[in-house]
Amino acid sequence: MQHDKFQHEIRPLAVVTGASSGIGYELAKVFAKNGFDLIVAAEDAGLAEAGQAFRSFGAEVQTVQVDLASPQGVEELANKIKSHAKHLDAIAINAGVGVSGEFVKTDLERELNLLRLNVVGLVHLTKRVLPDLVAQGHGRILFTSSIAGDMPGPYYAVYAASKAFVQSFSEAIREEVKESGVTITALQPGATDTNFFARADMLDTKAGASEKDSPEKVAQDGFEALMAGKDHVVAGSFMNKVQSVISKVLPETQGAKMQGKQTKPGSART
Repeated sequence: MQHDKFQHEIRPLAVVTGASSGIGYELAKVFAKNGFDLIVAAEDAGLAEAGQAFRSFGAEVQTVQVDLASPQGVEELANKIKSHAKHLDAIAINAGVGVSGEFVKTDLERELNLLRLNVVGLVHLTKRVLPDLVAQGHGRILFTSSIAGDMPGPYYAVYAASKAFVQSFSEAIREEVKESGVTITALQPGATDTNFFARADMLDTKAGASEKDSPEKVAQDGFEALMAGKDHVVAGSFMNKVQSVISKVLPETQGAKMQGKQTKPGSART
């Protein structure tokens, strides 16, 4: 359903990163369906086709094919946002990757790239857009975090730690800007049916083989929480909410043990 306040006004502008597939694709679709024009970013060529899909919902769409793990890519996107004819109303900083396996065996460059995208690129882009949102007195930021950020994550240690950073960062700057008219929301999905698990080499884990939430449902939950100005939303299934609550009360040693059973390579076969 469209939000009434947008139906008779100029279409507001939203930015979505990681918009060529998965949760980012579905977020961009929900924004378009709800009356937003879009700037969408991703590093792969599938972005052009995604942009066409978003236009079918009546949105004006600008596609920006950039690598947001690089400072140059972030700056290029930030410049596109600043030079757009419309002021930014909402941004979903969603692009992210995972790496799995025992830390002593995983590839360092892949993990450093993960940190450049999930952490450094996210902070860099936020630094470029948040001051302008505060100056204009309104705006919304949605960070794609994860319930993985709520407890240590053996066998995808760098990924889980990156999402713990995103969660903490989101809650902290939300408090800083709470009087400004800008809201910041953390989207915390659980296992979602995207290409994340294949890219992270997690298909042979219990988590990778488990039943997953639909990215459409996760994106809808995230959009509704963003528009309501919530600080965070645990998206998807009821079990995600249970896991999030458990993680708050379990000692971290127990949380790590519990998580490790789901993410250990080969655990899908045991």
